[in-house]
Amino acid sequence: MSGHHHDHGHNHEHSNNKKILLISFVIITAYMVIEAVGGFITNSLALLSDAGHMLSDSLALAIALLAFKFGEKAVSTGKTYGYRRFEILAATLNGLTLIGIALYIFYEAIERFANPPEVATVGMLIISTIGLLVNILVAWIMMRGGDTEHNLNMRGAFLHVISDMLGSVGAIAAALLMMFFGWGWADPLASVIVAVLVLRSGYMVSKSSLHVLMEGTPRNVKVEDIAQAILKIVGVKGVHDLHIWSITSNMHALTTHIVVDGNKTVYETEALLHKVEHMLEHKGIHHVTLQVESDKHKHEDNLLCNIKASPPDAHAHHNH
Repeated sequence: MSGHHHDHGHNHEHSNNKKILLISFVIITAYMVIEAVGGFITNSLALLSDAGHMLSDSLALAIALLAFKFGEKAVSTGKTYGYRRFEILAATLNGLTLIGIALYIFYEAIERFANPPEVATVGMLIISTIGLLVNILVAWIMMRGGDTEHNLNMRGAFLHVISDMLGSVGAIAAALLMMFFGWGWADPLASVIVAVLVLRSGYMVSKSSLHVLMEGTPRNVKVEDIAQAILKIVGVKGVHDLHIWSITSNMHALTTHIVVDGNKTVYETEALLHKVEHMLEHKGIHHVTLQVESDKHKHEDNLLCNIKASPPDAHAHHNH
């Protein structure tokens, strides 16, 4: 028996997120091009690394937009959850891209520490200041209109913009230090600080998305608490084989076996299941499948499933 519930507020939030992402994508991409060109002209690694960071922002936003688009595709017999997981794959790719960019900036900076080149500091200062203002604008748009708290994709894109803001601050500081003190090493130093931020956000996004891909329990859900909550419902005598995972951001699923009195009618059992589903919905789990067993049914009392997977047989598919 299974229960299915979907959040009505979800669609409005979804189109809102999409609109915010599109506006942010256009602004960020346009400024990224300006900053990259400015970085080449002024010969500033701090600006180039910030542009690299903006490129990763732009990619993050493009991927997030594609994810929302794919997520809207209808479910089919081939993909019974539709394309909702695409968002998580996108976030993983995005995280790995960031890590790659960060490592490249580190590599470039080492060379510049040894031989600091001439940098056109005034141009660098102007471009990085405008960059900061652009980032503040985009962050404000995202916070005001998008779900940066719960949606992994929106959150990933938002974190990019925030660390990008810090990157612009670093470039401004480096330009000022070079202008007033002639410290050539300030430019590669600023780029290394940006690279550390890029690396950190890349690691965080990759870690969160890989956790979802590995069918990990959602971060804000405790398996034992859920089991106890189910057991508290009058009529439930036991819970075992409990699985909780995320299909995508904000879409958690649960399957479990529950033990009830074997003398209950089908209607009584259905009423009990509705209570369980209703309670789980309040805990943010909207996709629930419950298997009912009587107390006479032979089962193990382990909360978690203990099935041992047989080793993959390379020839199995030839022998059918």
